Amino acid sequence: MYPVLFEIFGFPISSFGVMLAIAFLAGTWLTARRMAEIGLDPEGATTMLIYAMIGGIGGSKLYFAIDVSLREGIPFTELLFAREGITFYGGLIGAIALVLIGTRIHGIPTGPFFNCVCLAGALGQALGRVGCFLVGDDYGRPTDGPFGIAFPEGAPPTLEPVHPTQLYEAAWLFGVTGFLWARRDHSPRLWAEYLMLAGVGRFAVEFLRINPRVWLGLSEAQLIALALFAIGATSWIHARRGLATATA
Repeated sequence: MYPVLFEIFGFPISSFGVMLAIAFLAGTWLTARRMAEIGLDPEGATTMLIYAMIGGIGGSKLYFAIDVSLREGIPFTELLFAREGITFYGGLIGAIALVLIGTRIHGIPTGPFFNCVCLAGALGQALGRVGCFLVGDDYGRPTDGPFGIAFPEGAPPTLEPVHPTQLYEAAWLFGVTGFLWARRDHSPRLWAEYLMLAGVGRFAVEFLRINPRVWLGLSEAQLIALALFAIGATSWIHARRGLATATA
C-alpha cells in the first residue's frame, strides 16, 4: 500500500491520483489510435479527454455526495469538497453526458466515437481500480484465503486480511479491454458490449464487498450494473438486428 507517493509544496500526491492521470492519458492514446483506424481525426481524442475528465471527476464526486448525504445525513457540501470519496458509476454517467455534449460541439460523430472511447473506458477503469488498491479503498469482505490482504492505512483501515476486490475487478477489466480490442472490427456496437461486460464484472465482485444491500439482497452498485447490462444488451440486439436487415 502506498496511499501517498510524495508531496509537492506540502500537498500530498496520492497513488490513486497518479493512477487516475495514467488512466486518462492511456485512454486518450488508445482512443486516438482507434479513431485513426476508422478515419476520424485522432486529435479529437485529446479534446474529448478534457470533457471526460471534467464529467468523470465531477460526476463521481456529485454522485458520492448525494448518495452518502441521503443515506447518512452528512452535509452535502462537506462531502462534495472532501478530498476522499468518488464513485465510479457517477463518474461514468458524468463522463458520458459531457462527452456526448462535446461530440456535438466539435462535430465528432457520436456513435463511432463512443465505439472508440469504450476501449479507453475499460482500460481506464482497470487502472483506476489499481489506484484504489494502492490507497486501500473499496476492498472486500474478510477472508482467510491465499489472496487475503490487510490494509492498515486503508480507507477505512483494517488489520484483518480481506479480499482485494480492487484487483479482482482490475483483472476482469484488463481482460475486457483485450476482448473489446479484438472485437473492434467485428462488433455491431462495441460500446454496448463494454457496458454489458463492465456490468457483469461489477455485479459479480460486489458479492465479495461490504457495501450495504438495498433491495432483494443486492447492493446499489449491483442494481446499477444490472441497468447498464440491460441498456447495453438492448442496444446490441437492436444494432445486430439492423445489420441483419441491411444484409438480408
